[in-house]
Amino acid sequence: MISLGDAETFSRCISVGGVAVFPADTVYGLACEPDNREAVTQLYFLKRRRPEKPAAVMFFDRELALAALPELGPRTRGALEALLPGAVTLLLPNPRRRFPLACGPDPETLGLRVPAWPDALAPLAAVRWPVLQSSANDAGGADARTLDAVPERIRRAADLVLDGGALPGTPSTVVDLRAWERDGRFAILRHGAVAEDAVARALSG
Repeated sequence: MISLGDAETFSRCISVGGVAVFPADTVYGLACEPDNREAVTQLYFLKRRRPEKPAAVMFFDRELALAALPELGPRTRGALEALLPGAVTLLLPNPRRRFPLACGPDPETLGLRVPAWPDALAPLAAVRWPVLQSSANDAGGADARTLDAVPERIRRAADLVLDGGALPGTPSTVVDLRAWERDGRFAILRHGAVAEDAVARALSG
């Protein structure tokens, strides 16, 4: 169970350049301030992840995400409203090249997450900071459904560790919406917690 105090501590950790282990609506994640190069470097180091690989930017509330990306077209904004919050990572056009440290070699593509917080984690919806987020495992390793499944090395080195109990354990579905504004096409790049037909139904509503 996560408390409002935990959410406030998480926000402080991110604001001062810390790296946190935290529970999402899918699996345990690592988070840091997305524009802090030292923090991003440390997060990638903890994961043993190559620095050129992109990560997602997570907002803890959908309206904050929409406000932060005013350049998105109306069709794409409608898709965000249909799919978020939810256990999906959306690949979006990023013409303003926002959050470049998360984008890797393609600064005009942004990965976006807004979790659907279950009751036990609901206080995290109060977090106002966006974070650069990746799963709390070694690169290529198994996703962590429980805190104990997060590698001990990562837990020891993180600046904050939040225990949200057992999570569903299936990572987010990655949905490519970069062509959605232009011609209404989407693609599933990673099958995960949300089935492809559920994504299609949401987008056709």
